[in-house]
Amino acid sequence: MHNPILAPLVTLVLWTFVMWAWLYATRIPAIRKNKIILDPQGTKEEFNAQIPAQTRWKADNYNHLMEQPTLFYAVTLTLALVDADSGLNTGLAWLYVGLRIAHSLVQAIINVIIFRFVLFMAASLVLLVLAIRAAFLVF
Repeated sequence: MHNPILAPLVTLVLWTFVMWAWLYATRIPAIRKNKIILDPQGTKEEFNAQIPAQTRWKADNYNHLMEQPTLFYAVTLTLALVDADSGLNTGLAWLYVGLRIAHSLVQAIINVIIFRFVLFMAASLVLLVLAIRAAFLVF
């Protein structure tokens, strides 16, 4: 069974792995360059204080992709299970994924907070609409 609403879900999962790779592609060289000692007794804050900000941004974004998108996965799977992969729901799912990818790029490259906030809020509203649409179908 092919369900078009699953394509944006898989795309966001794959994008998360892009950010994972980018995180380590920048973090490992930064650790080596700055001769950072990986102290298991040290705190996350102590470690982050030694990593350049532009390197931390990728890790921060990867962590963000482990937060709200989990709701997107649940809502998208719910819509797929109830055969609600209509053009609108699939379009909204793609819009959410596009906004999250844009958010990732802004955070990882320039990290302008107001741009990130606008993208995050827009994505959140799209996700809310998807969740409400799913709620009407399951309740």
